[in-house]
Amino acid sequence: MVTIIDYGVGNLFSLKSSFSFIGESATVTGDEEEIAKAEKLILPGVGAFKDAAEKLRARGLDLIIKKKAKEGTPLLGICLGMQLLFEKSYEYGEHEGLGLIPGVVRPIKAPGLKIPHIGWNSLHFLKEHPVFGRIKEGDFMYFVHSYCAETDKDNLICTAEYGEEVAAAVCAGSVIGCQFHPEKSGEKGLDILRGFCEWEGV
Repeated sequence: MVTIIDYGVGNLFSLKSSFSFIGESATVTGDEEEIAKAEKLILPGVGAFKDAAEKLRARGLDLIIKKKAKEGTPLLGICLGMQLLFEKSYEYGEHEGLGLIPGVVRPIKAPGLKIPHIGWNSLHFLKEHPVFGRIKEGDFMYFVHSYCAETDKDNLICTAEYGEEVAAAVCAGSVIGCQFHPEKSGEKGLDILRGFCEWEGV
């Protein structure tokens, strides 16, 4: 059972529908007790980092997410949800994140290219990861973002090119994140969700 965290930010219906399509049970909840019992967690997110982080803290969900991550529960952050996994963001100021993956979130450096970065980009892999077992070098995913994560190479699963090498997927222990939207990336995106459902973490 996958638990999708509802904190007022994210495309929850699309995500839940994607899991249903691949034959996996998924529940959407903002209830702390339900999240505490979760076997696998999804942290979605669209919009502004500060607003999302404040909503997590206001509901006390930041603490339960950190606790579950410390216990080794597989956690997947998607888009803004991935950015929230980092220590801080420089999106319109300086804002504290969950601190589950070392690094920061900062503006994309893409002179001459449109921001936000919207569209399909191919993945370049730096290492293998079980969640991406069905994905190969050069497969395309759908991105929508103006900010990107900056982290150590050891935390990078794959990157995408958009004026610079942008962190596309990251990991630290049983915590992983996708800057792109698997639920909007066709069959290959669904393969990542399948991989997450099968993954037991580390």
